[in-house]
Amino acid sequence: MNGSSLRAVGWARSLPVSSGVKTARDWTREHLESLDWARSAPETVDAVLLTVSELVTNAHVHAQATAQLVLTWDSECLHVTVHDASPHLPEQRRPDSAATGGRGMLLVDALADSWGAYPCPRGKEITACFRPTS
Repeated sequence: MNGSSLRAVGWARSLPVSSGVKTARDWTREHLESLDWARSAPETVDAVLLTVSELVTNAHVHAQATAQLVLTWDSECLHVTVHDASPHLPEQRRPDSAATGGRGMLLVDALADSWGAYPCPRGKEITACFRPTS
């Protein structure tokens, strides 16, 4: 292996609308435990789980379709990616104080070390990156 090679471990899960967001959180928590983050970086675990909740909820509500959730750990950053069938990229917006929604991407922006939204041939994907605090 040369110096430009990257070692990574990843997991993927398809989440139909009927599966619910709790399934996504539980599945993610299980994989974070394999990284020992519950002990070493509990605040990061909470941030990742809330982000997964927001991104999968957005996929189910706005795309009204199955969400594809992919976690990739490259030993420096956990990349949390959610793909859905909608071509519309998310927008950060200032929610009305009386609104019951519209804060999801503001939360992701506050929780993740970085994030981005990218168009794909069959929809879009949103990736948020997290570096564990120790």
